[in-house]
Amino acid sequence: MQPTADFDASKLSRSLLRRCRQGALATLMPESGDPYCSLVNVASHADASPILLLSRLALHTKNILGDSRVSLMLDERAAGDPLEGARIMLAGRAEEAIGEAAKTLRRRYLNAHPSAEAFVDFNDFSFFKIVPSGLHLVAGFGRIIDLKPEQFLTEIGDAGDLLEAEQGAVEHMNEDHREAMNLYATRLLGAEAADWRCTGCDPDGMDMQAGSTTLRLDFPERVTSAVGLRKMLVRLAGEARAKAD
Repeated sequence: MQPTADFDASKLSRSLLRRCRQGALATLMPESGDPYCSLVNVASHADASPILLLSRLALHTKNILGDSRVSLMLDERAAGDPLEGARIMLAGRAEEAIGEAAKTLRRRYLNAHPSAEAFVDFNDFSFFKIVPSGLHLVAGFGRIIDLKPEQFLTEIGDAGDLLEAEQGAVEHMNEDHREAMNLYATRLLGAEAADWRCTGCDPDGMDMQAGSTTLRLDFPERVTSAVGLRKMLVRLAGEARAKAD
């Protein structure tokens, strides 16, 4: 069945990858090849690939080290019947990060899961990035589709300047512009007023979080530089204030 014409599968898939903070991780048992499923916390890379912080003591990590093929299910935790909400099954390979790559994953993961600061430096923990091979989206009748990575990942090859400035922008927004964060959430995204904070920026938008609730603020145009990000956030704050008035 083909999706309905008004359905943007790529946008919804990226939104779930950005917003979901927990998921079901399926790995393969090395001896038998049997599937093994576990609950994991998730963050997202700048390109939207999932980031995991895993202990080598965990069975799923031992499975990954033997066979890196994994699948990850994420859902939007809709109220009522959970099967009425959108969900994705992402397939790929879980790759352990080292060096500078690990520092990038660490930064983005801790922005999304600050409580992990308590154990992130334990010797048995490592960061993994799932490199996707494909995605299966289920979002209701006539809204079931398979997507290739280029259809749901964010292009970051031209955004080096933005990514270098990202953490500074995150800290600046959280330290100096919490009012603007609340305006983005309430006036542009229709959320309730809360202690909203920024957890990440990428060319397509900004991730926001208050407690266990997450939001995605999509940019009307791609942003690839620090200057472009500042201008975009000022512009959106102006639009939010205009709606407030």
